[in-house]
Amino acid sequence: MVNLIDAPGTAEADWRAWPGLRDLPALDFAGWRRVAVVAAHPDDEVLGAGGLLAALAGLGAHVRLVAVTDGEASHPHLDPAGVAATRIAETRAALRHLAPCEVVRLGMPDAGVDAADLAARLDGLVRGFDACLAPWEHDAHRDHEAAGRAALDAGAGQGVPVLRFPIWAWHWARPADPRVPWDRARRVPLTAAVRDRKEAAIGCFASQLGTILPPETVAHFTRDHEVFLL
Repeated sequence: MVNLIDAPGTAEADWRAWPGLRDLPALDFAGWRRVAVVAAHPDDEVLGAGGLLAALAGLGAHVRLVAVTDGEASHPHLDPAGVAATRIAETRAALRHLAPCEVVRLGMPDAGVDAADLAARLDGLVRGFDACLAPWEHDAHRDHEAAGRAALDAGAGQGVPVLRFPIWAWHWARPADPRVPWDRARRVPLTAAVRDRKEAAIGCFASQLGTILPPETVAHFTRDHEVFLL
């Protein structure tokens, strides 16, 4: 089976040249006052939804970050506790550029997230929120997919809409790719100020940049908009 993440990816120039992204309907989030964001790993929330989080902060919304894992498996040759501490600190620094967040850390095993277990834990964490943001459940990354499925289950149980953000799909998918439900995609334009704040936040993840997040991958997340799937 081909690993979509390890295979050669789509250049950001191809995405930016595709008018399909520009033509996506805008996401209306003006009425959101309480928003939960589920991050399978530290940096998921910044890459996929950092601009929206900054915009929500500007509206005075309360944001709850549910940090599913601490990302301790990202560098297998290093001490997991040390890696986790580094990545938690990077997230803390990144969020200072974006938005005040209530952070709930679940400490689930990196590369071993169980969707059913997570859904049960998310049930009470999304209750009463206007929306939940989570990784796309078909992102071709095990933990991202588990987090997306769990968020959908918890949201359905609580009547909370769940919007999913692609992360690795920007690497393996292609413009107009039929594997992506573009008819359910919505666009969040980012002002220049918000875009600058998001780029500063991404820059806080020094342990990931250049290795797990090479420049060609980071380029997918420094656009003037973000995309969410309903």
